[in-house]
Amino acid sequence: MNALWLALAAMTATAAGGLLALRLRERAHWVLGFSAGILLGVVAFELLPESVEQSRRAGGGAHAALLAALAGFVLFHALQRLLMRRHAAGAGARPQRAVGVLSSLALVCHSLMDGVGIGVAFQVSPAVGVAVAGAVIAHDFCDGLNVASLMLLHRHGTASALAMVLLDAIAPVIGAAATLAFSVPPALLAPYLGLFAGFLLSIGALDILPQALSRAGPAAARHLVALAGLGAASMVALTRFAA
Repeated sequence: MNALWLALAAMTATAAGGLLALRLRERAHWVLGFSAGILLGVVAFELLPESVEQSRRAGGGAHAALLAALAGFVLFHALQRLLMRRHAAGAGARPQRAVGVLSSLALVCHSLMDGVGIGVAFQVSPAVGVAVAGAVIAHDFCDGLNVASLMLLHRHGTASALAMVLLDAIAPVIGAAATLAFSVPPALLAPYLGLFAGFLLSIGALDILPQALSRAGPAAARHLVALAGLGAASMVALTRFAA
């Protein structure tokens, strides 16, 4: 078993999650709440700890990883606010859709680096590669769910959402294949992980969860927050089991 075969398994899991989100679009606020929890779980229990660990292995402390996460959070939020300000000024639905594309592309980049992570882990040893791939496959189903939810949330149709899910699905295969041609410098892993942790934190906490709460209404807010907590817990359980 090699990195490419496991990346193909991740592709299948991503596509399955996206198709599920498209099928459940009439219950979108519940899907969005669960998706927000998944993103927050990925950030808090996978990306940030791994970023800090990689930073320490490179000879630095936790500060570099946390500063990268803060930069990612602020940068993504600033871009989102800029697009939404244009929307509020009367530019129509196009900025709203741009936010959806921007958010989804951040997740696609994350999936691309998931594939790179599988390939790099196999450069260390097959055992490490299988362990990392297991964690990636476990949460790539959720990545597909998140991408489809984001596209639908920001006024995209089924065809556009499906296209973005397919892009997200093939991203880990491309990332894994790329590592056959080069090795990733360890010093770059910590800032990358921190930066995208900030991106995903902004998407989950400031975009998906507030939108889900707005759609659900006050009566369902408590249940929606509990569902988000379940999403985070599920993400933690899946990654720990796969590891």
